Amino acid sequence: MFSPFRDEQGRQKDIGSVTWSDLSQLQDLEEGFALEFKQTFGPSVRRKIPKIVASFSNSRGGWLVIGIADDSREVVPIPKGSADMSQIIGELCRHHVSPAPHFEVRFLADPADLERGIVLVRIDEGDFPPYVADGVVEIREGSTSGPADGTALVDLYDRATSRRKDVERFCQRTVYYPMADDAEDPVPLFDLYLFRLGPESDRLGTRERVNAGASAMRAAFEKNGVGCRIQHAHDSLVFRSSQTDETVVAHSAIELFPDGSMKLSVPAVMLRGKKRKHALKTLSERTLFAPRSDTRLIDASATLRRVTKMASLLDRFVRIQRISWQEFAVAYELEHMAGVTLWSEDEAYLSYASRHGVLYCATTDCLSRIRYLDDGEHDTFRARQFAGSHFFEACGLPLGSPDPEDVALVHALLSTSSEATEQEEAAEDEEADPS
Repeated sequence: MFSPFRDEQGRQKDIGSVTWSDLSQLQDLEEGFALEFKQTFGPSVRRKIPKIVASFSNSRGGWLVIGIADDSREVVPIPKGSADMSQIIGELCRHHVSPAPHFEVRFLADPADLERGIVLVRIDEGDFPPYVADGVVEIREGSTSGPADGTALVDLYDRATSRRKDVERFCQRTVYYPMADDAEDPVPLFDLYLFRLGPESDRLGTRERVNAGASAMRAAFEKNGVGCRIQHAHDSLVFRSSQTDETVVAHSAIELFPDGSMKLSVPAVMLRGKKRKHALKTLSERTLFAPRSDTRLIDASATLRRVTKMASLLDRFVRIQRISWQEFAVAYELEHMAGVTLWSEDEAYLSYASRHGVLYCATTDCLSRIRYLDDGEHDTFRARQFAGSHFFEACGLPLGSPDPEDVALVHALLSTSSEATEQEEAAEDEEADPS
């Protein structure tokens, strides 16, 4: 999207790259469709901020610069204050704008006085307009904001509808598995879709962006101790965990798109041979379960470890790329999972199964509802937590049940991988910033 700041090669700078000396570039710019100046940060300006942010979101995005005189473009540093500017502006918008717009805030300190500076606010073009500020739909009209007329409202709704269709189409992406051709024993898959929201212009892939994404994903695989190989697809890169023979052993895969959208596909760990016979025998002895010759059993502990380990790659990738989870629409899907029965050696599971029956996936292939992580409540969203819990919930695990017996079962199954990943998660959380 538009930036009022350029580097020495004339390329647009993002908000994190702007320096104090770059402010001189504003001297030759006028307030307009994508740029607005405010000299102070007093009560009157604060009241206007939700309206300004909403109007940029309803238009093509833009920048609000606070601490610049709108007539002379003179830099007039404002006090930093004790509160975080991003929190102040974020709270203003959360209380006055709906739905929640996406924007970034940065306080740029004056090198001569670090307690004063200017505030940069970069507002994205909204994905799901209209954005309503205190009951009014505002759009940009030249250098000011104003209420949208009937035609503009129709255009805004059309834009939101189009974006929802984009997300729905993305959630129909498929990654090819050689083993999936076996109609009698298809590969049971857990899929996690993460669609990167943002302006259409930001979705266009450049070689630089593709290379940066590939490098970050390779680093995520390497740091998580997972080998990978890369395949070029029509409009994406597919990172597959290393397997000697894909036609025998199903692999996990992450499909990465130039804009940062991702699809994770994780095959369930199926019991075969002696392990399957042992599990079937145990279940038939401990429960009323009557196995059939085509009964498919999934190793609960091993599958959860695989799902959470692969999803943690996405967490790491997002941190390396410095992407906010609020920029993603998220959904999960089950493929070829109908009737797959959970198996665990844990006594809590066997006792539960003896009283209530075994757990199994009770639906055919299905896609969850799409969640938009932009409501300000998901700053700590973790792909591995989301993927692990929702995978088992879809397979019959009674998450959220108040029944103590259900709670004990959930703890027993979900904790089977927690010890294995605890040190890894702690190390990730304590990692230094890549910069």
